[in-house]
Amino acid sequence: MELKKASLEIQTLAARTPLVATLPYAATIFLSSFLLFLVQPIIAKQILPWFGGSAAVWTTCLVFFQSVLLAGYAYADLTTRLGPRRQAMLHGALLVVSLACLPILASSGWKPQGDEQPIVRILLLLTATIGLPYFLLSTTTPLLQAWYWRRFQSAVPYRLFALSNLASLLALLGFPVLFEPAFDLTALGWGWSLLFAGFAVLCGVTAWLSINGFEAPKAQPTTEKVSGKAQVQWLALSAMGSVMLLAVTNHITQNIASVPFLWVLPLALYLASFILAFDHPRWYLRPAFIGALGVLVPLMAWAIPSLDLQLAVPLYLVGLFVACMVCHGELARLKPDPRHLTRFYLMISLGGALGAVLVAIVAPLTLSGYFELGIALVLLAAVLAFAMRGAWRWSAALVALVSLGFVARGVHDYTDGVRVMARDFYGVVRTVDHPSPVPYRSMYHGAIMHGGQLLGDSFRNTPADYFGPASGYGRVFTSLREMQPKKPLRVGVIGLGAGVIAAWMKPGDELVFYEISPRVIDIAQSEFTFLRDTAAKTEVVLGDGRLSLEREAPRQYDVLGIDAFSGDSVPMHLVTREAMAIYLKHLKPDGVIVFQATNRFIDLLPVVKRVAEDFGLQAVNVADLPEGADGAEYWYSSTDQVIVTRNVALLSWPALAEGTEEIADKPGLPVFTDAHHNLLRILK
Repeated sequence: MELKKASLEIQTLAARTPLVATLPYAATIFLSSFLLFLVQPIIAKQILPWFGGSAAVWTTCLVFFQSVLLAGYAYADLTTRLGPRRQAMLHGALLVVSLACLPILASSGWKPQGDEQPIVRILLLLTATIGLPYFLLSTTTPLLQAWYWRRFQSAVPYRLFALSNLASLLALLGFPVLFEPAFDLTALGWGWSLLFAGFAVLCGVTAWLSINGFEAPKAQPTTEKVSGKAQVQWLALSAMGSVMLLAVTNHITQNIASVPFLWVLPLALYLASFILAFDHPRWYLRPAFIGALGVLVPLMAWAIPSLDLQLAVPLYLVGLFVACMVCHGELARLKPDPRHLTRFYLMISLGGALGAVLVAIVAPLTLSGYFELGIALVLLAAVLAFAMRGAWRWSAALVALVSLGFVARGVHDYTDGVRVMARDFYGVVRTVDHPSPVPYRSMYHGAIMHGGQLLGDSFRNTPADYFGPASGYGRVFTSLREMQPKKPLRVGVIGLGAGVIAAWMKPGDELVFYEISPRVIDIAQSEFTFLRDTAAKTEVVLGDGRLSLEREAPRQYDVLGIDAFSGDSVPMHLVTREAMAIYLKHLKPDGVIVFQATNRFIDLLPVVKRVAEDFGLQAVNVADLPEGADGAEYWYSSTDQVIVTRNVALLSWPALAEGTEEIADKPGLPVFTDAHHNLLRILK
């Protein structure tokens, strides 16, 4: 009866709250959440080129964002003990200090040298660049809702939480569609900083209004203390949603399509579920969503090995949304009296940070492969089973068992025949032996084969896979040897893989590989013989290839290969105007650059052509489509490799000319730069 009476009083007070009085709170919360999520892709895109273009950069950034969000919510909860006036004054002082951190442009001094621990460096970089502004933005939603509740004693605060998530969603969706195409990263950084300064003023005004609007506390209906069990439930549901977000994001970007703007889609769905769940109970149709989840969890478990983009991406995005609707819908059902809202938000943020740490840090350190999605699905099914009662619990238990079976099958397929599997920040590398039609050992990065070696003495040191005689590399090396048979070559290659290019080298040649992943270097040296068998003087430089070339004195390469992969794509920082300038610094005037442009999802050919033309270079494509169904030719892969050079004699040499084709222009495609490139324009 007391709770029902309190609820009626709250509704009455909400109806009496003037709309004008609500606007400063709503506007401040909206702007803070908009900035909070707009800065995420801005800063991540700034630092992505410094760490090899790896999708793990984004998941590490998410750990930072979730952890600082936790700190902000903890601050909002703990500073309530100061009293409303001192709390508002402290917050105002921090807002003034935060203005000294602007603009939010990452310093080049944070660029790695090659041997640093990337996770620690990224976290420190983010702390130094956006730490205090991001922290203060993260405090806004719970803090202003608490101020609003103290001032008006209204039930509106939880609707303000939905409003904050709507603003976050608009920022995320606006970045790839509106902001990224129209502005470069420098302009975005300055624009964001100006908006943050406006936010600081608006938040300060709202704090002043709150201080002057606080009244002596009125007698309120007594409310029970929040139990430990309830707080654990909040934590677990929030953590489960966060785990699903990062696990699905990892799976999509690493194993299906390594395109950075796909970061935004899962996070947008995650936020949309918060918006709907906390806006009104009518959006969370509990039986429908739980039933849908019971179907989708086994389907997602079954589809883990699939590389079918049209199947996997929609399935996992829909599955993520339904899973988050269940987790966040249950959270909304369990929300406490507004007097406990700062503790409620604190546990939600703690769960979000915990989920992010488990997937982005604990999983890479403890799991040898990408197993976190399967584990997350089994845990989700188990949570579903425990949440049910009676016959529904048995149905949910069956769902969990079926899901476990599919996950076990996927793990078996993933590890079957694997000789070596190793994982680091930059991904999972595996080697697999294939006995027929001729023995072959392949190297996989994620789910994509990135080179390999024909086995047996008769094939020793024979190039295959993407580097066969009819490939771009094969035709370039053959042409250069025929044009000047006695001239030794100086060759640099960004991306080691199995080291297959070393098989094209002759005595007197010099070959330098640039490789960012220590695990790839270890496996290339232990599982393949190309580095040992090559006749060239060979060097392997650890670190991001572009950053390494940037630091080095000119190498005067005859051939420079850009063969670095991030999942299924060349990292975009390797095909920009700034990157090309670095390559030309190390290239002889008549030298040639070979870009590996093979990709299932992104059309890199016009991008390379456009940046080549910007420097007065010619660009042609070599499309190799091997048709061998048996013998060694079976292991020659279809590939697109773009040849970029000023050397007209090389382009007209028969061994190369007979395999080249013109690259079609893409109308309106600008030259990609470090600060301005948009992958939406080059999707196939």
